[in-house]
This record gives sequence, C-alpha cells and structure tokens, in this order.
Amino acid sequence: MTTYYTTSHEWIRLDGDVATVGITAHAAGELGELVFVEAKDVGTELGQGDAAAVVESVKAASDIYAPIAGTIAAFNTKLADGPTLVGDDPEGEGWIFTMKIGDTAQLESLLDEAAYKARL
Repeated sequence: MTTYYTTSHEWIRLDGDVATVGITAHAAGELGELVFVEAKDVGTELGQGDAAAVVESVKAASDIYAPIAGTIAAFNTKLADGPTLVGDDPEGEGWIFTMKIGDTAQLESLLDEAAYKARL
C-alpha cells in the first residue's frame, strides 16, 4: 500500500476506496504523550484540509486535517481508552480514523515518503 503525507504531518494509506489516516512519527514526537484523541462523527463529509480530529497532549491540542476530501467511515476505538497508542505506533496501530475517499485526484497534491522526509 502506498502512503502519502501532508505538509501538516498527517499520513493517508489507501485500501480500495477507503483510506486510513493518522499522524506521522515526527508529529507524534513533537506532541509528546497524548491524553485525548477524538475524530468527527462517522458520516461527516470533509473537504481536503478540513479539521477531521483533535489530539491533545500534556503540551498542546492540535487539529488533524483530512488529507483529501471524503467521509469519515470509522474512528480507531482503541484510542478512547489508550490515546498513547498514537505516540507508540503512529503509522501503524495508532491510526486515528478511516474515510471513504471522495476525490483520488487530490492525492497528487500530497507528498511521497521521500519528499515528506526531505521537508523535516
């Protein structure tokens, strides 16, 4: 599966017409230990760049943005009781939400892994 990245440190991984979204290891490291994670309700339609979730750490609260347009399909329910999972495995089990993809052409505006890492 191909993973795409945003300049605001979200990642998106496609599986058919559903995508999984989370924050990068860099973002998780900057935030520190998370104490709360919440996504918009299932069924919420989002435009590219719309706030889709919020993560709160002991340092700060940050919005998580939709990398492309789509509809929230699911929230990672493991995060309700264990928000630190985002920091422990940000690009794996610490994913935040899934979305049904609206416009795959928007993927062209995102970064591949090499381009993302070059920006750090």
